[in-house]
Order: sequence, then structure tokens, then C-alpha cells
Amino acid sequence: MMLGVSGDVMLRYLEAGGMMLALALGFAIVLLIASIRLKVEVDPKVEQVYAVLPHLDCGACGFAGCSGYAKGVIADPQLIGKCSPGGPKTSEAIGRILCLQISDAGAPKRPIVHCHAHRDDKTFYAEYTGLPSCTSANALANVQACKFGCLGFGDCTRACKFDALHVIDGLSTVDYDKCTGCGACARACPRSLIEMVPFSQENMLTVACSNKETGRVVRGMCKVGCIGCGLCARQSDLFAVADNLARMDYAGYQPSEATQTAVAKCPTKVIVYRGRTAPAEHADPGPAEAARSA
Repeated sequence: MMLGVSGDVMLRYLEAGGMMLALALGFAIVLLIASIRLKVEVDPKVEQVYAVLPHLDCGACGFAGCSGYAKGVIADPQLIGKCSPGGPKTSEAIGRILCLQISDAGAPKRPIVHCHAHRDDKTFYAEYTGLPSCTSANALANVQACKFGCLGFGDCTRACKFDALHVIDGLSTVDYDKCTGCGACARACPRSLIEMVPFSQENMLTVACSNKETGRVVRGMCKVGCIGCGLCARQSDLFAVADNLARMDYAGYQPSEATQTAVAKCPTKVIVYRGRTAPAEHADPGPAEAARSA
């Protein structure tokens, strides 16, 4: 009697197992057909472009990552040159894949901090004790006298994926050996002090200040701020003064005797070099820079 019951149970198990196997096989066939019919063909050029990218996923190109940029540049070749970390070599490689002649990939862009006031150079109204964030501090009035200067709480350093920025004695400082030019630091600065500049030279000259107050007011706020005196503009037409602030034409910059004279005559020493081998602030540019300007 027990054996008969066990046999019936076994038969039911076999029937149930067979039904599940049939269902699984049916679903597998349906999924296989769907995958074939709905398969999205990947352009082999997208994979080729992705292969020549630096795979940093930094977002400098405007896409979330390198794979998105690879698809985007295939759809719109005008996007060639947007990969700052890859630079001209990557642009040329993409051009070869797309059978396009890249005549001028342009100078790579790198950040310049338009401030060079360290803590002892600044005037403070009160000690800030809030959140250690430039964005938070910038929302308050009178954190430091100069509303145009670096706050030094490191929003830019936290935005950089490559450890290329450090706050040194209250001032954000770029390590150009590590910098890829992704632009994350510029986007993170609440005071827009960081500008992405085409580095046509290994070391670029810049007016490291953003203060637009009058010279008398600037002197009361900062020891090393631009006072808008115009001495630099009288030495070289690469400089111009507007809104009490000197600015430089980076696109036309070439080291020259005139630019070196502008550096020497600046009364607050606010015209400085930035780059991988830039001389120390207030130092002589040295024979290498002088040779390039000859």
C-alpha cells in the first residue's frame, strides 16, 4: 500500500518537473528570439574611439564618462578636442579613426587660480567657524575682507579626482604634474576664481587676482592684490585694465622682454608664472624662460 502511494507521488513529481522544464525551455526560446530581434548593433568605431581615450571618466568633455563621449563624438565629430586629459594626441587618434584631418587640436587647457594671497596676506574680519566649505563660507558676508579672494576651504581639492590641487597656507594651489585639465576645480569654486586657460607655453604668465575694487581699497584688504595701476598694460599690449583689474590675453601670449618688464614693474608682484616648471612667486624667471623669450 505504501509503495503504491510512493509511486503516485513520484509520478506527480515527474509530471511537475517535466512541466517546469518545458516552461523554462519555452521562456529561453522566447528570450533568445527577443534578444536577436531587439539586439542593438554597436558601431565598431565607438569601441575604437573608446580604446584611445584615457578612461579617466573625469567629465571634462561634458559627458558622464569616456564611453558616453565615445558615442557622442561618433555622432558629432565637432566634439573632437573636448577630451582635455587626452590632449592633442587623443584628438589626432580619434581623427584617424573617423578619417578626418585634425589640423589644429589647440593648446591643452589647464586651471589658473586668480588669487595668490596666502593667509598672512589677507585681512580677516572674524574667524570663520562654520562648515569647512567654500560654498558655505561664501554665503556669509564678511568672512574675509576680500570678497574676490580664495577662501581656502578646499571645495576645489575635493572635486579633483587626481589629487592635483592642495590648499597651501590658505590658498588653492595646482600641481600641474598631476593635473589633467578636467575642469572640475573650476566648476567647484563658488567665486569663479579658477579659469581654464589654454597653455600654449609650458609656463603661463597670469595676473593672479580677481579683485575689482579700487587700488586704495585693495591695499586695505590684501598685500598682493592688483591695484589697477596699468603699469603692465603700458609695457605690453597683452595686458589690459578693466574694472580696476588687469587681465592678460592668454591666446596671444608669448614670452618676451616686454612681458618680463611687466612682471618686474608690477608694484604688488601680482603677475606670476603658473605651470609645471614655473619659478617661485616673486623670483626671477631664470635662464630657461629668458631663452624662450629671446
